[in-house]
Amino acid sequence: MLLARRLRTAGPPESLSGNKLAVLGHLYRRGPSAAGEVAAAEGQRPQSLTRVFAELEEDGLITRSRDEADRRQAVLALTQAGLDALRRDTARRDAWLAEALGGLSGTERELLRLAARLMERLGD
Repeated sequence: MLLARRLRTAGPPESLSGNKLAVLGHLYRRGPSAAGEVAAAEGQRPQSLTRVFAELEEDGLITRSRDEADRRQAVLALTQAGLDALRRDTARRDAWLAEALGGLSGTERELLRLAARLMERLGD
């Protein structure tokens, strides 16, 4: 939690919020998705992300269209501007993390690699 908070605060004020990053990241990894699918993948209710979806759409980072199979559902898709924003934000966070990791010893970095693999397995 502390590392996630530090990564969020490492960027400039215009950096994407955690929820916006999560939505854009989901759409990047999984492609166009129903709003409910995105919310479920993030462990949230669709109503909790309504404002996030609206802001991303208003900023031109996602599009929202009606699902042809189920007209009650909205399908969200990443735009080129959304992909660019995701890449910029991720690059800033990666740069901060690379600098922070540069201060660790080789043994410490290897220990983190092993811990990351274990945490990934636990998360799956």
